[in-house]
Amino acid sequence: MERYFLGEEFTQDEISTALRTHVIEGEIVPIMMGSGINCQGFKVLLQAIDKYFPSPDHFECIGVDVSTGERFTAKYNDDVSLSARVFKTIVDPFIGKYSLMKICTGTLRGDTIVYNVNKDAEEKIGKIYILRGKEQIEVQELKAGDIGAVAKLTATQTGDTMAVRTAPIVYHKPEISTPYTYMAYKAVNKGEDDKVSTALSRMMEEDLTLKVINDAENRQSLLYGIGDQQLDVVVSRLQSRYKVDITLTKPKFAFRETLRKKVKVQGKHKKQSGGHGQYGDVIMEFEPSGDLETPYVFEEKVFGGSVPRNYFPAVEKGLQESVLKGPLAGYPVVGLKATLLDGSYHPVDSSEMAFKMATILAFKQGFMDAGPVLLEPIASLKVIVPDKFTGDVMGDLNRRRGRVLGMNSDHNGKQIIEADIPMSELFGYNTDLRSMTGGIGVYSYEFSRYEQAPGDVQKREVEARAAAKDSD
Repeated sequence: MERYFLGEEFTQDEISTALRTHVIEGEIVPIMMGSGINCQGFKVLLQAIDKYFPSPDHFECIGVDVSTGERFTAKYNDDVSLSARVFKTIVDPFIGKYSLMKICTGTLRGDTIVYNVNKDAEEKIGKIYILRGKEQIEVQELKAGDIGAVAKLTATQTGDTMAVRTAPIVYHKPEISTPYTYMAYKAVNKGEDDKVSTALSRMMEEDLTLKVINDAENRQSLLYGIGDQQLDVVVSRLQSRYKVDITLTKPKFAFRETLRKKVKVQGKHKKQSGGHGQYGDVIMEFEPSGDLETPYVFEEKVFGGSVPRNYFPAVEKGLQESVLKGPLAGYPVVGLKATLLDGSYHPVDSSEMAFKMATILAFKQGFMDAGPVLLEPIASLKVIVPDKFTGDVMGDLNRRRGRVLGMNSDHNGKQIIEADIPMSELFGYNTDLRSMTGGIGVYSYEFSRYEQAPGDVQKREVEARAAAKDSD
């Protein structure tokens, strides 16, 4: 500082040495200018990496010695047993699967067998490569601190540790962000579902933040990612790499149906068509059970044998089928208590099928008479944002029908906002939160419970389901 204030000039070597020291310690973050067009700035970036970044032996790699359970520190030493971290996987339809790894200790040579400690499996190492763009350069060995690629490993995935069986070391896996943004997807061309599924499974090997879930209840396939941009990139990669097209649409949400009142109804199924007919007659009571976790509770209070005991399972079976798709909007029914009170039977024409049909008829009429309502899924949401954006985020949550439960400071200039919010209102939240907070805000959520949906939401959902049914 004295030299600086005296107006003395610093030499280029002094500036470079100081820069390197502070970049290595993380006290200075260099920012380079460049452009993807004509690879402008690329050479300067590589020179800066060579000049200012630390060599591998400047840092230590922390792991656990599996044989003893003790902490292990790798210092990038060539002369000890092999250990390596697989930090990335590339799956290309033309060049195949490559596992990129950094050698932490020892030397990796071709045509050897190594031990995958995470999977407890041995892997045959064939040829070893260094990747340069699309070019694969074969090398004989990789020493501690080197980064290289091995092709066609069967069990190995990103985050696994490779070592020798006699000295099993496990390094900590990278922290993978949980994907919360999701869209429903469908193959554009019929018959390409298998190709899309295969392509997505390969992309999930490459990118652990990508996830595919089959939502059987709403008959849709869901694609999860970190944000909308990532999902758009997946669509374009499927097209360019694997020659398959998918469309992304707003997902359907898993509503539920329940009832609010107690009703007593009769269901009678009677059919005569030559020979044996069909006759089943039940008088049932439907009411709220108070438990929204279970679809239904079944009881019988039949006196005097008006419905023979051997038909009780048929009545419950009719109930089981009915609660799968409610009469209101076709969503599963929860929180129902059904009691069989009375009925009648025919010694010849009654059958299990007849009593099952009678129960289904009773359910449809009774449910619609008992004040049916839609329940919507509610999520527990946690949002972490800088103090200055708190007002905007709170206002947005209120607009989305969220209920803010509390707000706490993390004592680092950020607020942790906790709220309950309908799952349907979280659609598109990732993009909105990023635009409100300049990309700094983060959020997480998990399903909490079901709550009665407001009247306008119920009406909209019932009408949408009816319209979809008509179009089918």
